[in-house]
Amino acid sequence: MKRVLILCTGNSARSQMAEGLLRAKASDRYTVESAGSKPSLVRPEAIAAMDELGIDLRSHRSKHVDEFAGQHFDIVITVCDNARDVCPIFPDGTEMLHWSFEDPASAEGSEAERIAEFRRIRDQISARFDAWLN
Repeated sequence: MKRVLILCTGNSARSQMAEGLLRAKASDRYTVESAGSKPSLVRPEAIAAMDELGIDLRSHRSKHVDEFAGQHFDIVITVCDNARDVCPIFPDGTEMLHWSFEDPASAEGSEAERIAEFRRIRDQISARFDAWLN
């Protein structure tokens, strides 16, 4: 199985949702981890948005990319521009992919408006994985 690392700045929303989605879609092909350059907490809105798809992120925690130092990954996917810019150097042979998604954590407004933004980004990430996996 190939190992995939998904990186974002805070490892709180986009990379967490991407990790859950890729595991749900292709756990028979990929072992998936996620991390951030400045980890924080997994956003409750990300947990709620993924719950709607039957994907449970409650046990996830925000991790620093340094936790994976020295480990081999076949593929590293950055899901925000900042993560791409500060991404550590991985050994030759690591496939680097960059998919920039807006940060749903920056959404303002009511709880309903914020969760709608998390759903929108979740669905964009899901569609990107569907295209990549096929």
